[in-house]
Amino acid sequence: MGGLLKHISALCAITNPSTNSFKRLVPGFEAPVTVGYATSNRSAVIRIPAYAKEPKERRFEIRNPDATCNPYFCYAAILMAGLDGIKNQIDPHENGWGPYDVNLYNLPEEEKKKLKALPVSLDEALDALEADHDFLMEGGVFPESLIKNFIMTKRAETAELAKIPTPAEFEKYYRV
Repeated sequence: MGGLLKHISALCAITNPSTNSFKRLVPGFEAPVTVGYATSNRSAVIRIPAYAKEPKERRFEIRNPDATCNPYFCYAAILMAGLDGIKNQIDPHENGWGPYDVNLYNLPEEEKKKLKALPVSLDEALDALEADHDFLMEGGVFPESLIKNFIMTKRAETAELAKIPTPAEFEKYYRV
């Protein structure tokens, strides 16, 4: 979990690779928005089901990936982040990532400010991937050229889509 939480912002570029992906990752929709882990708390990006009481049943869920991702890239990137966490013994609790066993959406604003949030846009996730991708290149799993081309392609997509009004924007501003 430590590696996943450390690299989650960069992972979002791969696990949530469309501009539309980030319309789901907003507070209040049972979607994760907080970098952290929790037992049965849907606001944290990693959830540990509380009903799994026995050690053999314990597991965790990473909750941000969506169906627009390339599953091969997504699973490989998640595994590489997890392996980085194991290799570097990244402890999620020591890094302040939880456990959050309260509803994070209902925290007072002062407490919410202390929490790190997932990227709010594909461009923000791409910035994170650009700054943090060495863990993906370990053992040649992701060649740097692949990462750079992925970022370049996705930036071109976001620039193209930023020029096109959505139906909601058209409806809202047509009569202005």
